[in-house]
Amino acid sequence: MQIYNLEFTEQEIREAVAADRLLSMEIEFSRICNFRCSYCYVDEKVECGNELSRSEIKDVILQAGELGARKIIILGGEPSIYPHLVEMLSFLRAEDFEIEMFTNGSGIDKSLASVLAEARVRVALKMNSRDEKIQDCLAGKKGAFQIINRALTNLKEAGYPSEELFLAISTVICRQNIKELPSMWQWLREENIEPYFEVMTPQANALENDWLNIEPGELKTLFAKLSAIDQKKFDRNWEPQPPLVGNKCMRHQVSCVVTATGDVMPCVGVTIALDNIRNNTLASILKNSEVVNNLKNYRQTIKGECHTCEKAAECYGCRGAAYQLTGDYLASDPTCWRNAVAGKE
Repeated sequence: MQIYNLEFTEQEIREAVAADRLLSMEIEFSRICNFRCSYCYVDEKVECGNELSRSEIKDVILQAGELGARKIIILGGEPSIYPHLVEMLSFLRAEDFEIEMFTNGSGIDKSLASVLAEARVRVALKMNSRDEKIQDCLAGKKGAFQIINRALTNLKEAGYPSEELFLAISTVICRQNIKELPSMWQWLREENIEPYFEVMTPQANALENDWLNIEPGELKTLFAKLSAIDQKKFDRNWEPQPPLVGNKCMRHQVSCVVTATGDVMPCVGVTIALDNIRNNTLASILKNSEVVNNLKNYRQTIKGECHTCEKAAECYGCRGAAYQLTGDYLASDPTCWRNAVAGKE
């Protein structure tokens, strides 16, 4: 079974951990974004000072490659409006990295769609609803629905999805869209688009918008419905398990995040700045981080229900949710329905 962003096998992850290597790195080129998503992990940004230069970005990407990373995942802000995106894609391809990009589609016109296809970028287009009012509300921007669907049309015209051109829809599960997600899941499967549905991490904007919240029991029901759809209609078998639908997240074993200002973090949810790449090398930061070592040795360090859970050998819950809700990145995941504490709330 492939896990973490749909690509790495359990054996690949075990081997990378044993050799102290990376398989991927997530990076923000800029935090500037034109959407104001109600659930976003990034505080509102229309401008941002002290961001990494293109040479600094390229340098840390090469450092990741030296550590074994073969895939670079571009986050934001919104990468499709980053003015140097095409240059960075060319650099990544020249260095033989696989590229994945999470985007709201704002800058994906016909020209950029062709560039993405030529570079074989794995695109995860953010779409949280097929209802225009709901989508615009969640994105905090009137017209977001049209922007996203225009980008989808342009990507399809450029050849997405195909065996070589991977296309996913990235969806955050929340109160406003939970009822439509089974039909949306089936639609995506029929379109050969990978559904990338995930439990919302309770941080930044999401903490201020509790109207988004879903209870653990509701998540359990939804995951079961989606599993049944996959089994009955698409001959795909997987056991419901948060935080990713039909998938597992073990990113802390093989990846890290570099923010637009150079901070290195375990992931976008565990917002602990380990150090800054302007101060030390990526290899030194990761090797000497107590946080990283604790996460890699999660079988010994994870606490509470996550430690004793029957799934503990293959799952450690959402570390981001644990950190944001308890202040302890090793605490049991409060959003998981397998967590006895969560189930009683």
